[in-house]
Amino acid sequence: MTTSPPRVEPVDTPMTHKQRINALVGLLLGMFVALTSATIVSNALPTIITELHGTQDQYTWVVTATLLASTAATPIWGKLSDVFSKKLLVQLSLGVFTLGSVLSGLSTSVSMLIGFRVVQGLGLGGMQSLVMIVIASMFSPRERGRYQGAIAGVMSIATVAGPLMGGVIVDTSWLGWRWTFYVCVPLAVIAMVVVQRTLNLPVIRREVHIDYAGALLISAGVSTILIWVTLAGKNFDWASATSFGLVALGLVLLAVAVWVESRAKDPIIPLHLFKERTTTLATIASIAVGVALFGGAVFLGQYFQIARGYSPTAAGLLTLPMVFGSVVSATLSGRLITKYGRWKNYLLAGSVIMAIGFGLLSTIDAHTNMAVLSGFLFALGLGMGMTMQNLVLAVQNTVEPRNLGAATSTVTFFRSLGGAAGVSVLGAVLSSHVTDLIGQGLRAIGITQTGSGGGAGLSNLNELPAPIAAIVRGAYGDGTARIFLVSMAMAVIGTIAVLFIKEVALSTLSGEDQRRAAQTAADSADAELTQVLAGENLDGMDADLDRRVVIDPPIEPVDRRS
Repeated sequence: MTTSPPRVEPVDTPMTHKQRINALVGLLLGMFVALTSATIVSNALPTIITELHGTQDQYTWVVTATLLASTAATPIWGKLSDVFSKKLLVQLSLGVFTLGSVLSGLSTSVSMLIGFRVVQGLGLGGMQSLVMIVIASMFSPRERGRYQGAIAGVMSIATVAGPLMGGVIVDTSWLGWRWTFYVCVPLAVIAMVVVQRTLNLPVIRREVHIDYAGALLISAGVSTILIWVTLAGKNFDWASATSFGLVALGLVLLAVAVWVESRAKDPIIPLHLFKERTTTLATIASIAVGVALFGGAVFLGQYFQIARGYSPTAAGLLTLPMVFGSVVSATLSGRLITKYGRWKNYLLAGSVIMAIGFGLLSTIDAHTNMAVLSGFLFALGLGMGMTMQNLVLAVQNTVEPRNLGAATSTVTFFRSLGGAAGVSVLGAVLSSHVTDLIGQGLRAIGITQTGSGGGAGLSNLNELPAPIAAIVRGAYGDGTARIFLVSMAMAVIGTIAVLFIKEVALSTLSGEDQRRAAQTAADSADAELTQVLAGENLDGMDADLDRRVVIDPPIEPVDRRS
């Protein structure tokens, strides 16, 4: 793996404020498309799984496949952004995501859908990291807070617009669930055109070799652990040879990945970044936040539809309090951060509120008052809005411009990793707990069964007799609280990590400004060195030395006898 000094293209003029705003609009449109396409499936999944005769584990893996693929791809996109055209990479990631969406819509089985969702995840990983990297290149950390509300707003609107659109599409008989994957294709094309016309960042080229071995080992290790979490307790016992073998294999792969990364000249995840306390603690907090947010939020649509009997459209609307809370808190905290340059108090407050929100949600059951539940979701949204983007901001504020892409993608990587792990772990927890609850319910009405669930579940919910279907729905309503309890525990871990992060005043220079300043200083030093070696500036140096001798008076001895 070899690298050579970077070479910037001759045209390297700063973007005007208007150009940066126009480019920001294009980037946010691309982010909206990616996030909408990723979340649009959440309210459609119960319908998709029942129509394709899938299982609860497959329900989980339809989501996990995308998160896992985006996790593996995120650091690669980030590394590429440090050496290739960011504009081209943004457009490429959008194209990959769109291709995955179209293929997902053509799926004829859950297994096929899971495979095509992996393609979607590869593109999503690019959008998640590249948009934040480009924004950091255009705006300083201090200035970025001003636009944080817009970024959080797009993310939050996409979070609710996706499920809402998915619900409407599923409820529309002449469309069907396949259009949940087709609908965002025109928006993706528009986003690519806008980015092409507005984004104008300099292209830094250097010879580089991507650390494919590290990326492959990390992906394989994480996948092995997630497969173990998903299948253990159902396909094989927790304390079995298969279980121990998967755990051992996953840990060995991850250990080898760390060894490879520590010796790579241009690693996917530069380990030296973790020498900075802020990066290490923000990474820990990001993992916890990813587990809590992705893992908890994914199952909300299932709770509203299966346990409470709402339509997919209504299930999307019921998440609005969480979205509203997120937009409000992100906008207000972003403006205050820009005004005062301080960020830790908002990050810590957001972490605490998020933990409280999950704690409140851990008390729900199949009969919780919807107004009370909306209040719980609003509290969770308040915490989300002050937490997610500020963790990235804290890291971007501490790293050198040349490591901006790698550092941003590293934090995003671990947040996505936490999300993938959260969906798998919480999905396994929910599946096991719901199975036990179904078994208890069936035994209570005098039905005996071979397994704990008696074969009753999502895969055949529509064919079950009404009394048994009611037991299944009630089990999902009562069982969902447990995943929010686990989410609360993870949010507390994130809060502890945030507590120990050292606050550093926000820089007023963007990533490109810092790079230009560093380049100017380096060019100036090279010019002076060239003059000295050529003997052109020796007289000037002698004159400077003479002036110092004249100007600086000699130190008189002190007569201590007086």
